[in-house]
Amino acid sequence: MKEFNINTVICHGTGALKKLNEITGKNVLIVCDAFISSSEIMKKVVENLKENSLHVYDKIIPDPTVEVVAKGLQIMQNESIDVIVAVGGGSSIDGAKAVSEYYRKLNNNSEKKVKFYAIPTTSGTGSEVTEYSVITNERENLKYALTSKEILPDVAILDAELVKSVPRSITADTGMDVITHAIEAYVSKEATDFTDALAEKAFVLAIENIEKVCNDGADLKGREKMHNASCLAGMAFNSAGLGLVHSLAHAIGGKLHIPHGKINAMILPYVIRANSRVGELSYLDKADEVTLRYQNLAKMIGINVSNPVLAINKLVAYIFELNKRLGIPATLKELGKDTNLIIKEEIYAAVMKDVCTKTNPREVTNIQVNELLLEIIG
Repeated sequence: MKEFNINTVICHGTGALKKLNEITGKNVLIVCDAFISSSEIMKKVVENLKENSLHVYDKIIPDPTVEVVAKGLQIMQNESIDVIVAVGGGSSIDGAKAVSEYYRKLNNNSEKKVKFYAIPTTSGTGSEVTEYSVITNERENLKYALTSKEILPDVAILDAELVKSVPRSITADTGMDVITHAIEAYVSKEATDFTDALAEKAFVLAIENIEKVCNDGADLKGREKMHNASCLAGMAFNSAGLGLVHSLAHAIGGKLHIPHGKINAMILPYVIRANSRVGELSYLDKADEVTLRYQNLAKMIGINVSNPVLAINKLVAYIFELNKRLGIPATLKELGKDTNLIIKEEIYAAVMKDVCTKTNPREVTNIQVNELLLEIIG
């Protein structure tokens, strides 16, 4: 038996931020980074929370660390917080999730429920509707994923007005994160009809709109579509899980400090090729379900080729070209990273511990990871 739940209330469209008006007379902790804290976005959030006692924790950094989470937890304890409002990209929302989870555990699963509102200001992670939080262990230079139903936000507020000013490079990285989420959820070994519907729609919306919003950030309709795609993909992978792209991205990104969406985009075409096994198939071989799913993705974006090997090769080429147009390198050497820091044994160990590996559509082996690393390094 499988279960599918959408427990987060999703508020979207024009004026969605006004959902915050329902919070009154509470001790509210706003979790964000320093940039958001001094931005017009914060002014809008505060305006909609004026009937409350507000506390701001603006020390969130990219790839939040255990230490950053601990400082937020201290504020939760000292101020007896009733409501958390996370404002920002995936790092801010993930950081707030971790703070919330450790607060719950520290208080012995107290019946007092801290309500959680998530307001994404990038279109990428889908963190506003997932049970995952990615935290960095600086001592080991690795990222790891917390997973618990308890950290799922109660309310997600999708307001496209808040993402209009996101720079092109971040729009590109986060947009490719959406595409990666949709693809990995679609081919996951835990995919269902329900997650397929979400993943397919997210994939098509993201492919149709990513370059539009990169080229014109003020395209509000395109921004809204990308925001919706991010949320849909989040709901898909929250139930279906992800795969080897994310396992490798967590390990490599943590080691070399590469933005999550960018490293996902770089790894994606190589993993598609490996998981689909097109290199092992002749044009006459019968494709299995995993390979056919990748072929279906190709069809969704207009690659109508009956032979699965040719279709998937075209899909891989399309993603390489899309990355290039978005300014995302194909290899770590092209990115200018010190690849001597990549120790294959450490990467493989991290990949095998990663929760995302469990739902990869193929068994992951040491040989496969080493081969992928050679390609990714360049």
